[in-house]
Amino acid sequence: MTANLPGGPATAARRAEQLAARLPPLLVAAERVAATVAQGVHGRRRVGQGDSFWQFRQFLAGDSVHRIDWRQSAKGDRTFVRETEWEAAQSVWLWRDASAGMRWRSDRRLPEKAERAELLTLALASLLLRGGERVALLGAGMRPVSGRSMIELLSEAMSRRGDPGALSGLPPAANLPRYGRVVLIGDFLSPLPDVQQAVARLAQIPVSGHLLQVLDPAEAALPFRGRIRFEGLKREGAALIGKVEGIRGDYQAKLAAQQEGLRAIAAAAGWSFAVHITDHSPETALMGLYLALAPDRAGLGRAA
Repeated sequence: MTANLPGGPATAARRAEQLAARLPPLLVAAERVAATVAQGVHGRRRVGQGDSFWQFRQFLAGDSVHRIDWRQSAKGDRTFVRETEWEAAQSVWLWRDASAGMRWRSDRRLPEKAERAELLTLALASLLLRGGERVALLGAGMRPVSGRSMIELLSEAMSRRGDPGALSGLPPAANLPRYGRVVLIGDFLSPLPDVQQAVARLAQIPVSGHLLQVLDPAEAALPFRGRIRFEGLKREGAALIGKVEGIRGDYQAKLAAQQEGLRAIAAAAGWSFAVHITDHSPETALMGLYLALAPDRAGLGRAA
């Protein structure tokens, strides 16, 4: 297969190595996870919701001239194309929590929660793009597009860590088209009323969605013993617990109540919900996310 490449197989291999070296390690890992999951699922193109008009947007490089709306463009000095709800239905907006609380892990052998959230975001984008769908990063000011180049754009956007929604720990308000889909990935340890308000804003558009809670195994089980000092983030202060095992039951009950609340919030919006622990396989979590986006499936809410 490489006989027609200048320089032969050895040169092609060196070029591949050079290309891989330029890619961020996270992006390489995301593509690897997506490729593994892609072997077990079939690519799909969703049926749209019709050709009802959604919005005009400015003509961009790569758009076909056949999509130009000449009547709208004639009103000024800019060229516009018409987007429909069918195109919106092919679009998935992805969001990951980039707040300070996600920059934590209980063991050096584990990824930070933020690392796993970003890995799953990029891997899911890769998997969706393989199926011909359009993706964008919620809150980053980008429009959903298809094509493999979108993966690098998403990676660059996440590396900037500048969107207020990602930094606040909750997804931002956004003007999305009807019938689109959103995937929100974070630890969702914010007060439930705040989470409910953020989800309700999106659900009222309406868009369908999925919540994935990412937790460190120590957050899920509180395995510590004895006297432990817990350091808070920013202005949260610290707490010294004389005997951690004595509060484990209450802690786990509160976490279970938080997760039941998240599941109820998702269900009320017609969304799905699941939990992923960072010592579990990212491939399993990605498969769950991909299946949750299928129109005839609902998330089961199990740990992935």
